[in-house]
Parts: sequence; structure tokens; C-alpha cells
Amino acid sequence: MITAAMNITGTELTGWLASVLWPFMRVGAMFAAVPIFSARSVPVRIRILLSFFIAWILVPVIPKPPVIDLISAEAVLISVNQVLIGLAMGFILQMVFSAFVIAGQSIAMAMGLGFASIIDPQNGVQVPVVSQAFLIMVTLVFLALNGHLLLIEVLAESFQRLPVGPLVISNDGLWQLVSWGSNMFVGGMLVALPALAALLLVNLAFGVTSRAAPQLNIFAVGFPVMIMVGMAFIILILPSITDHLSRLMLQAFALINKVV
Repeated sequence: MITAAMNITGTELTGWLASVLWPFMRVGAMFAAVPIFSARSVPVRIRILLSFFIAWILVPVIPKPPVIDLISAEAVLISVNQVLIGLAMGFILQMVFSAFVIAGQSIAMAMGLGFASIIDPQNGVQVPVVSQAFLIMVTLVFLALNGHLLLIEVLAESFQRLPVGPLVISNDGLWQLVSWGSNMFVGGMLVALPALAALLLVNLAFGVTSRAAPQLNIFAVGFPVMIMVGMAFIILILPSITDHLSRLMLQAFALINKVV
């Protein structure tokens, strides 16, 4: 057995390392940008081990990478390419979750709860409490819909469409990736639109009331009413989150199939 192990050539060893290293770079880069797995609450060691485990599982089912010297300019180019592909996939899904964060921020600002902020454990920044509630709900729905399994499936398919090599994302794909950012704002507004429209009507009603009765302290009366109306519409919006998330997820996975 020892003699057989010593008969391994440098080319075979390089091919084995390359077959695991470059898929690991794509998977690791995706986990560094994709929601849930990129959260600060997930230790880096767990993320690395999970990336290596998934890359090791994908090795038998993906095309074999080119056998080249790992310490060369071409190897560096391939490594950078794999990292960019993984980051692009994670960025697309990150925009899906950001749409609901924007929806929560818009509703919170409209109902006067913009000052009620909390630290987002995923990104380490302050966000309104409504946004954090939306983000938690979307995360649970994403896992309930087996979104993490669909993500791994799309990742495996990406190696068939864009195998490990010097091939890069096309210019059209990069433009579609940049344009996808607009869907974040569109999706967020579609989620928050019922609550924003209702709060706008309440503001208009209070404006008319303040003109008809100037002696009325409109701020003392309006603030609790705005909060109650906003909370009522948040409760009405919650059942539709699944539909909005499913629609955005389908669009995101379709874009990944086009870009990658």
C-alpha cells in the first residue's frame, strides 16, 4: 500500500487537488455572500467546513477541471473566476432578502417607527424592528420552502453550464446582474404598497382634520392611530410574504441560470 501511494505522480496529485480546490472556491464564495449562511452568527469555521463538504460531494458529478499547474497565472485566473461566480450567485439571492428589508423600512418610516431600531445579526447594522421581523419571517419561509436545497441544486447545475476553466460571465450576464438590483426596490415596494397606501390616506385624513379643527393636537392623536393602522396592515401583509418570496426566488434562480 505504501509503495502504491508513493507511485502517485505530481500530475495526478495536482489533478486531485484542483478537482476539489476550485469547486470549493466557488461554493465558499457563494456561502460568503448568500443570505443565512453569510450571517455573522454563523462561525467562519462552520462555513468553511460546510463549503468543503459540499464541494467534495459535487466532485464526482461535475466536469473534471483542466489539469494545470496550481502555481501559475492561469490557475490564479481560474481561482478569481470561481470566486466571482460564487459571489454573483450569492448577490442575486441577497437582493431577494434585501427587498423585504426595504419593505419593512418603508412601512416603519411611514408609521413613525423609524426610530425603533435593532442590530441586524446577519449584517451587523441597525435596522428598524419591522425590517428585522420581516427578515426573520422571510428566513423561516425560505427554509420551509427548501430554498437551501434549491440553492445547492442550482449550484451543482452551474458547474454544468459554466464548468471550471477560464470561461467568465458574459457582458450581457454582468449587465443582467447589475439590473437585478432594481428588482430589490420593486419587490420591496410591492410588499409594502398596501400599508403605505393606507398610511398615506390616514395622513391625508389628519391633514384635513387639522385644517377643520386647528385647536386639535393632531400629533398626540395621530401618532397612536398611525401605529395601530400600520400594525394592522403588517398583520394583513404577513400571509402574502410566502407568495412574494416564491415569486422573487423563482426570478432569482432563473437569473442565476442565465448569468452563470
